[in-house]
Amino acid sequence: MRLLVIEDEVKLAQYLHKGLSENGHVVDVARDGIEGRRLATGGEYDLVLLDLMLPGVDGFGVLASIRSTNRQLPVLMLTARDKIEDRVRGLEQGADDYLVKPFAFSELLARIGALLRRGHNGQAQTTTSMSMGDLDLDLVARKAQRAGQRLDLTAKEFKLLTLLLRRRGQILSRTTLAEQVWDMNFDSDTNVVEVAVRRLRAKLDDPFDVKLLHTVRGMGYVLEERAG
Repeated sequence: MRLLVIEDEVKLAQYLHKGLSENGHVVDVARDGIEGRRLATGGEYDLVLLDLMLPGVDGFGVLASIRSTNRQLPVLMLTARDKIEDRVRGLEQGADDYLVKPFAFSELLARIGALLRRGHNGQAQTTTSMSMGDLDLDLVARKAQRAGQRLDLTAKEFKLLTLLLRRRGQILSRTTLAEQVWDMNFDSDTNVVEVAVRRLRAKLDDPFDVKLLHTVRGMGYVLEERAG
C-alpha cells in the first residue's frame, strides 16, 4: 500500500515512516499542511495519516481539501487533542478514524488494516489486492501467490514486488527502487537492488514458464508478461 503521512513532529514522522515501511508499505512524508495538501490531492495514495496541528494549513483544512477532490480516500487523523469536540469535528468533516497520541504502533497498524479492508464509508476498497495474469497480491495480509502457489517473500521483496506491480509496464530505475523500497539515496557501489531483484526473480519467475520480472539493460526493471 502507498501511504501518506502528514506530520510536523520530526521524530514521530521518522518513526512512522520506518515502522510502516518495515510493514511493507510505500510511505511518503509531508512536514506541513501545505505540502501535505498538495500531495494528498495530487497523488495516488491508499490512505492518509493526518496530524491535526500542522504549520501552514491545519489538519481540518487539509481534510477539507482532500474531501473536495476525493471522497473515497481513507483518512486517519493523528492528534494530541483528546477533546470530544475535536474528534466529532474531524469525523463530521470526513475523517474515517481518529487516534489520540501517544498510541501503540500495533493499534495504529490494526486501524490502518481495518480502514484499508473496508474503504471509505464502509465500501469495498479494490486496492486491497492487485493482480496481473496468474500473480495475486493481498496488500493487507501482505501475501503473494502465483498460479495458486504461495510465494515466500521477505518484507522487502513484497514491497519491491508491490511497487513493480503498481507500476506495471513502466521501467523503474535502480535509483527509483532504492528510494522507494529502501528509503536510501542510490549508491552506484552498492548492489542491494540487484541482489533483491535476483532473489525476487528466483521466487517469482524461475518455477514458471511465463516470466514477469525483466531487466532492461542500462535502464532498470519492468514487470510485464512475456513468454519464454
